[in-house]
Amino acid sequence: MKMLNSKRVDQLIDMAIEEDFGGRDPSSELMIPPKATGKTYIMTREEIVVCGMGIAREVLKRYDKRLKLKIYIRDGKRANVADKLGVIEGPVRPMLSAERVVLNFLQRLSGISTMTYKYVHAVRGTKAKILDTRKTIPGWRELEKYAVRCGRGHNHRFSLREAVMFKDNHIAQLSKNFEPRLRQLVADARKIEGVKFVCVEVDHVDDQLDHVLKVPGIDVVLLDNMGQWQYKHAVAMRNKMCGDKPLLEASGGITLNNVRGIALCGVDRISVGAITHSAVSVDIGLDREF
Repeated sequence: MKMLNSKRVDQLIDMAIEEDFGGRDPSSELMIPPKATGKTYIMTREEIVVCGMGIAREVLKRYDKRLKLKIYIRDGKRANVADKLGVIEGPVRPMLSAERVVLNFLQRLSGISTMTYKYVHAVRGTKAKILDTRKTIPGWRELEKYAVRCGRGHNHRFSLREAVMFKDNHIAQLSKNFEPRLRQLVADARKIEGVKFVCVEVDHVDDQLDHVLKVPGIDVVLLDNMGQWQYKHAVAMRNKMCGDKPLLEASGGITLNNVRGIALCGVDRISVGAITHSAVSVDIGLDREF
Protein backbone atom coordinates (compact mmCIF):
# COMPACT_ATOMS: atom_id res chain seq x y z
CA MET A 1 0.00 0.00 0.00
CA LYS A 2 1.29 3.45 -0.93
CA MET A 3 1.96 5.28 2.31
CA LEU A 4 0.73 8.74 3.26
CA ASN A 5 2.75 11.75 2.16
CA SER A 6 2.70 13.54 5.51
CA LYS A 7 4.28 16.71 4.09
CA ARG A 8 1.12 17.33 2.09
CA VAL A 9 -1.01 17.39 5.24
CA ASP A 10 1.22 19.39 7.59
CA GLN A 11 -0.65 22.58 6.79
CA LEU A 12 -3.99 20.88 7.43
CA ILE A 13 -2.82 19.62 10.83
CA ASP A 14 -1.57 23.08 11.79
CA MET A 15 -4.85 24.65 10.68
CA ALA A 16 -6.89 22.14 12.71
CA ILE A 17 -4.86 22.85 15.83
CA GLU A 18 -5.13 26.62 15.41
CA GLU A 19 -8.87 26.29 14.84
CA ASP A 20 -9.49 24.20 17.97
CA PHE A 21 -6.70 25.17 20.38
CA GLY A 22 -5.91 28.76 19.51
CA GLY A 23 -2.86 28.71 21.78
CA ARG A 24 -4.61 28.10 25.10
CA ASP A 25 -6.84 25.63 26.96
CA PRO A 26 -7.97 27.40 30.17
CA SER A 27 -10.14 24.43 31.23
CA SER A 28 -7.12 22.12 31.48
CA GLU A 29 -5.00 24.89 33.00
CA LEU A 30 -7.51 25.31 35.82
CA MET A 31 -8.08 21.60 36.47
CA ILE A 32 -4.75 19.88 35.81
CA PRO A 33 -1.53 20.49 37.78
CA PRO A 34 1.22 21.63 35.38
CA LYS A 35 3.51 18.67 36.17
CA ALA A 36 0.82 15.96 36.06
CA THR A 37 1.58 13.01 33.78
CA GLY A 38 -0.50 10.03 32.80
CA LYS A 39 -1.74 7.82 30.02
CA THR A 40 -4.88 7.51 27.94
CA TYR A 41 -6.00 4.79 25.56
CA ILE A 42 -7.42 5.33 22.10
CA MET A 43 -10.44 3.02 22.02
CA THR A 44 -12.83 2.06 19.25
CA ARG A 45 -16.46 1.58 20.17
CA GLU A 46 -17.42 -0.19 16.96
CA GLU A 47 -15.90 -2.51 14.37
CA ILE A 48 -13.67 -0.45 12.09
CA VAL A 49 -10.74 -0.44 9.71
CA VAL A 50 -8.17 1.79 11.39
CA CYS A 51 -6.80 4.88 9.67
CA GLY A 52 -5.02 7.96 10.95
CA MET A 53 -2.74 6.67 13.70
CA GLY A 54 0.29 8.34 12.15
CA ILE A 55 -1.63 11.61 11.87
CA ALA A 56 -2.59 11.30 15.54
CA ARG A 57 1.09 11.01 16.42
CA GLU A 58 1.90 14.14 14.42
CA VAL A 59 -0.91 16.07 16.10
CA LEU A 60 0.35 15.12 19.56
CA LYS A 61 3.87 16.27 18.72
CA ARG A 62 2.53 19.71 17.83
CA TYR A 63 0.99 20.09 21.29
CA ASP A 64 3.97 18.77 23.24
CA LYS A 65 6.94 16.74 22.05
CA ARG A 66 6.86 14.81 25.32
CA LEU A 67 3.57 13.18 24.31
CA LYS A 68 4.29 9.67 23.04
CA LEU A 69 1.90 7.43 21.15
CA LYS A 70 2.43 3.68 21.17
CA ILE A 71 0.37 2.17 18.37
CA TYR A 72 -1.28 -1.20 18.98
CA ILE A 73 -3.34 -1.50 15.79
CA ARG A 74 -1.87 0.07 12.68
CA ASP A 75 -3.55 1.73 9.74
CA GLY A 76 -5.28 -0.69 7.41
CA LYS A 77 -5.94 -3.28 10.12
CA ARG A 78 -9.37 -4.21 11.40
CA ALA A 79 -10.37 -3.54 15.01
CA ASN A 80 -13.28 -4.84 17.07
CA VAL A 81 -15.49 -3.13 19.61
CA ALA A 82 -13.52 -1.99 22.71
CA ASP A 83 -10.15 -2.66 21.11
CA LYS A 84 -7.31 -0.38 22.18
CA LEU A 85 -5.80 1.22 19.09
CA GLY A 86 -2.92 2.74 21.05
CA VAL A 87 -1.86 4.46 24.24
CA ILE A 88 -0.77 8.07 24.72
CA GLU A 89 1.65 8.83 27.56
CA GLY A 90 3.04 12.10 28.82
CA PRO A 91 1.94 15.42 30.36
CA VAL A 92 -1.79 15.47 30.94
CA ARG A 93 -2.53 19.10 30.08
CA PRO A 94 -1.49 18.95 26.40
CA MET A 95 -2.87 15.41 26.20
CA LEU A 96 -6.35 16.69 27.01
CA SER A 97 -5.95 19.76 24.81
CA ALA A 98 -5.11 17.56 21.82
CA GLU A 99 -8.02 15.15 22.31
CA ARG A 100 -10.58 16.65 19.91
CA VAL A 101 -8.18 17.23 17.04
CA VAL A 102 -6.75 13.72 17.38
CA LEU A 103 -10.22 12.20 17.39
CA ASN A 104 -11.50 14.33 14.52
CA PHE A 105 -8.79 12.97 12.25
CA LEU A 106 -9.12 9.37 13.46
CA GLN A 107 -12.91 9.26 13.32
CA ARG A 108 -13.18 10.77 9.84
CA LEU A 109 -10.36 8.77 8.26
CA SER A 110 -11.37 5.49 9.87
CA GLY A 111 -14.91 6.14 8.69
CA ILE A 112 -13.69 6.30 5.09
CA SER A 113 -11.46 3.23 5.40
CA THR A 114 -14.29 1.29 7.04
CA MET A 115 -16.79 2.29 4.35
CA THR A 116 -14.30 1.40 1.62
CA TYR A 117 -13.67 -2.02 3.15
CA LYS A 118 -17.42 -2.74 3.08
CA TYR A 119 -17.49 -2.16 -0.67
CA VAL A 120 -14.31 -4.16 -1.24
CA HIS A 121 -15.72 -7.00 0.85
CA ALA A 122 -18.99 -6.88 -1.09
CA VAL A 123 -17.26 -7.59 -4.43
CA ARG A 124 -14.90 -10.29 -3.15
CA GLY A 125 -14.53 -13.18 -5.57
CA THR A 126 -15.00 -10.95 -8.63
CA LYS A 127 -12.31 -9.17 -10.62
CA ALA A 128 -13.76 -5.72 -9.97
CA LYS A 129 -11.63 -3.18 -8.10
CA ILE A 130 -13.22 -0.46 -5.98
CA LEU A 131 -11.95 3.04 -6.75
CA ASP A 132 -12.54 6.43 -5.18
CA THR A 133 -13.33 9.70 -6.99
CA ARG A 134 -12.41 13.38 -6.60
CA LYS A 135 -15.48 13.91 -4.40
CA THR A 136 -13.42 14.81 -1.35
CA ILE A 137 -13.46 17.57 1.24
CA PRO A 138 -11.32 20.47 -0.06
CA GLY A 139 -7.85 20.19 1.44
CA TRP A 140 -8.43 16.63 2.65
CA ARG A 141 -7.81 14.74 -0.61
CA GLU A 142 -4.38 13.37 0.32
CA LEU A 143 -5.77 12.05 3.60
CA GLU A 144 -9.03 10.72 2.21
CA LYS A 145 -7.38 8.87 -0.64
CA TYR A 146 -4.93 7.38 1.86
CA ALA A 147 -7.93 6.22 3.91
CA VAL A 148 -9.35 4.54 0.81
CA ARG A 149 -6.10 2.62 0.41
CA CYS A 150 -6.27 1.60 4.08
CA GLY A 151 -9.71 0.15 3.33
CA ARG A 152 -8.13 -1.90 0.49
CA GLY A 153 -9.62 0.29 -2.20
CA HIS A 154 -7.77 1.93 -5.07
CA ASN A 155 -7.24 5.56 -6.00
CA HIS A 156 -8.56 7.13 -9.16
CA ARG A 157 -6.77 10.24 -10.47
CA PHE A 158 -5.61 12.56 -7.70
CA SER A 159 -6.18 15.72 -9.72
CA LEU A 160 -7.26 16.82 -13.18
CA ARG A 161 -3.69 16.95 -14.43
CA GLU A 162 -3.00 13.25 -13.78
CA ALA A 163 -5.31 11.88 -16.46
CA VAL A 164 -7.30 12.83 -19.53
CA MET A 165 -10.97 11.98 -19.05
CA PHE A 166 -13.36 12.87 -21.85
CA LYS A 167 -16.68 12.90 -20.02
CA ASP A 168 -20.21 13.38 -21.37
CA ASN A 169 -19.95 17.17 -21.43
CA HIS A 170 -16.77 16.87 -23.48
CA ILE A 171 -18.19 14.28 -25.88
CA ALA A 172 -21.24 16.51 -26.45
CA GLN A 173 -18.93 19.01 -28.14
CA LEU A 174 -17.95 16.48 -30.82
CA SER A 175 -21.42 16.06 -32.41
CA LYS A 176 -22.87 12.72 -33.49
CA ASN A 177 -20.04 11.65 -35.82
CA PHE A 178 -17.48 11.92 -33.06
CA GLU A 179 -15.22 8.93 -33.76
CA PRO A 180 -12.67 10.64 -36.10
CA ARG A 181 -12.29 13.65 -33.80
CA LEU A 182 -12.08 11.44 -30.72
CA ARG A 183 -9.36 9.40 -32.40
CA GLN A 184 -7.23 12.53 -32.83
CA LEU A 185 -7.95 13.81 -29.33
CA VAL A 186 -6.87 10.50 -27.77
CA ALA A 187 -3.67 10.51 -29.82
CA ASP A 188 -2.94 14.06 -28.63
CA ALA A 189 -3.75 13.14 -25.03
CA ARG A 190 -1.19 10.36 -25.01
CA LYS A 191 1.53 12.87 -25.85
CA ILE A 192 0.89 15.03 -22.76
CA GLU A 193 3.61 14.63 -20.15
CA GLY A 194 2.41 13.39 -16.77
CA VAL A 195 -0.86 11.92 -18.03
CA LYS A 196 -1.19 8.45 -16.48
CA PHE A 197 -4.19 7.19 -18.44
CA VAL A 198 -6.84 8.20 -20.97
CA CYS A 199 -10.50 7.58 -20.19
CA VAL A 200 -13.66 8.13 -22.23
CA GLU A 201 -17.14 8.23 -20.69
CA VAL A 202 -20.02 6.43 -22.39
CA ASP A 203 -23.64 6.76 -21.30
CA HIS A 204 -25.21 4.76 -24.14
CA VAL A 205 -23.94 1.33 -25.13
CA ASP A 206 -25.48 0.77 -28.55
CA ASP A 207 -24.82 4.14 -30.19
CA GLN A 208 -21.56 5.14 -28.44
CA LEU A 209 -19.55 2.22 -27.11
CA ASP A 210 -18.95 0.49 -30.43
CA HIS A 211 -17.44 3.72 -31.83
CA VAL A 212 -15.30 4.33 -28.72
CA LEU A 213 -13.94 0.78 -28.78
CA LYS A 214 -12.61 1.37 -32.31
CA VAL A 215 -10.39 4.23 -31.10
CA PRO A 216 -6.85 3.11 -30.19
CA GLY A 217 -5.07 4.41 -27.11
CA ILE A 218 -7.99 4.48 -24.66
CA ASP A 219 -7.11 2.88 -21.32
CA VAL A 220 -10.51 3.01 -19.61
CA VAL A 221 -14.10 3.35 -20.77
CA LEU A 222 -16.33 4.80 -18.08
CA LEU A 223 -19.85 3.33 -18.16
CA ASP A 224 -21.99 5.98 -16.52
CA ASN A 225 -25.27 5.31 -14.68
CA MET A 226 -26.20 2.09 -16.45
CA GLY A 227 -28.32 -0.87 -15.48
CA GLN A 228 -26.89 -4.33 -15.04
CA TRP A 229 -28.07 -5.54 -18.44
CA GLN A 230 -26.20 -2.61 -20.02
CA TYR A 231 -23.02 -3.46 -18.10
CA LYS A 232 -23.29 -7.06 -19.31
CA HIS A 233 -23.88 -5.89 -22.87
CA ALA A 234 -20.88 -3.55 -22.67
CA VAL A 235 -18.61 -6.30 -21.34
CA ALA A 236 -19.73 -8.69 -24.08
CA MET A 237 -19.17 -6.04 -26.77
CA ARG A 238 -15.71 -5.15 -25.42
CA ASN A 239 -14.66 -8.80 -25.17
CA LYS A 240 -15.80 -9.52 -28.73
CA MET A 241 -14.23 -6.45 -30.29
CA CYS A 242 -11.06 -5.94 -28.23
CA GLY A 243 -10.40 -8.77 -25.79
CA ASP A 244 -9.79 -7.54 -22.25
CA LYS A 245 -8.75 -3.94 -23.02
CA PRO A 246 -9.70 -1.16 -22.57
CA LEU A 247 -10.79 -1.60 -18.98
CA LEU A 248 -14.47 -1.04 -18.28
CA GLU A 249 -15.40 1.05 -15.26
CA ALA A 250 -18.88 1.30 -13.78
CA SER A 251 -19.79 4.62 -12.20
CA GLY A 252 -22.86 6.45 -10.93
CA GLY A 253 -25.57 5.22 -8.59
CA ILE A 254 -23.33 2.65 -6.92
CA THR A 255 -24.48 1.52 -3.47
CA LEU A 256 -23.70 -1.34 -1.13
CA ASN A 257 -26.97 -2.90 -2.22
CA ASN A 258 -26.10 -3.11 -5.91
CA VAL A 259 -22.30 -3.12 -6.07
CA ARG A 260 -21.93 -6.92 -6.05
CA GLY A 261 -24.48 -7.36 -8.81
CA ILE A 262 -22.59 -4.80 -10.90
CA ALA A 263 -19.27 -6.52 -10.21
CA LEU A 264 -20.74 -9.85 -11.35
CA CYS A 265 -21.49 -8.27 -14.74
CA GLY A 266 -17.77 -8.52 -15.47
CA VAL A 267 -16.62 -4.89 -15.25
CA ASP A 268 -13.00 -4.31 -14.25
CA ARG A 269 -13.43 -1.27 -12.03
CA ILE A 270 -16.19 0.36 -10.00
CA SER A 271 -15.75 3.97 -8.91
CA VAL A 272 -17.75 4.96 -5.83
CA GLY A 273 -18.07 8.56 -4.71
CA ALA A 274 -19.88 7.49 -1.56
CA ILE A 275 -16.78 6.02 0.08
CA THR A 276 -15.53 9.57 0.62
CA HIS A 277 -18.42 12.01 0.31
CA SER A 278 -20.90 9.91 2.33
CA ALA A 279 -18.65 8.10 4.80
CA VAL A 280 -19.81 8.48 8.40
CA SER A 281 -17.25 9.15 11.12
CA VAL A 282 -16.81 6.15 13.38
CA ASP A 283 -16.99 6.13 17.17
CA ILE A 284 -13.50 6.36 18.67
CA GLY A 285 -12.72 7.85 22.05
CA LEU A 286 -9.93 8.51 24.54
CA ASP A 287 -10.22 6.67 27.86
CA ARG A 288 -7.85 8.10 30.43
CA GLU A 289 -6.25 5.84 33.01
CA PHE A 290 -6.53 7.27 36.51
